[in-house]
Amino acid sequence: MSFLAFPLNVFPYIIITLIIAFTVHEYAHAFVAYKFGDPTAKNQGRLTLNPAAHLDPIGTIVLLIAGFGWARPVPVNRFHFKKPRLAGVLVSLAGPLSNLLLAFTGGLLLALTIGFGLEGTGGKFLYELCYWFTYLNVVLFVFNLLPLPPLDGYRIIQDVVSPGTRAKLSQFEMYGMLIFLVLIVVDPLYNITIGPVLQKIIPNIFYGILDFVGAFF
Repeated sequence: MSFLAFPLNVFPYIIITLIIAFTVHEYAHAFVAYKFGDPTAKNQGRLTLNPAAHLDPIGTIVLLIAGFGWARPVPVNRFHFKKPRLAGVLVSLAGPLSNLLLAFTGGLLLALTIGFGLEGTGGKFLYELCYWFTYLNVVLFVFNLLPLPPLDGYRIIQDVVSPGTRAKLSQFEMYGMLIFLVLIVVDPLYNITIGPVLQKIIPNIFYGILDFVGAFF
């Protein structure tokens, strides 16, 4: 089964993690948008922790196969915001930050399983689930902050730059996925862009979280 991004034996942990992580991520976008006065997501049934409202079947399958995927984007109408640029940044940040919070939660639970000696055969499922839950939420936190459309990092940049620059950036949105694939496939570009993110930034944050929560036990 080499065509899959993850070994089959870890699929239960991956699937459970993705259901929770994608759901909380999109709910966070909807919640913050609603708090800033935009009822669009709420009116479309997206202000909920029901996974069925947020999961994209194709995006989830692609993630399991290719290692990256997506949930259904939360609709946001900036015209409802009194301060569109500030609200836009906070709405975009809400998703990745929710994954960071989940990563800390997973790290705490992982430390508890180790502290109580549950990482052996009897508690192996819980230990593995907490490990992958923490790691994948770190991946989602970092990945979604990449400055490529349609990721949250790009949306943040849109709200930070001037309106003129925002208009120019919008012309390239349709090429976001193509640019990402090029960065993945072309080795010289991968080595100076996506590579360091996957090989250094994500592991550093992951082990940083484990060290932080582990210091309390």
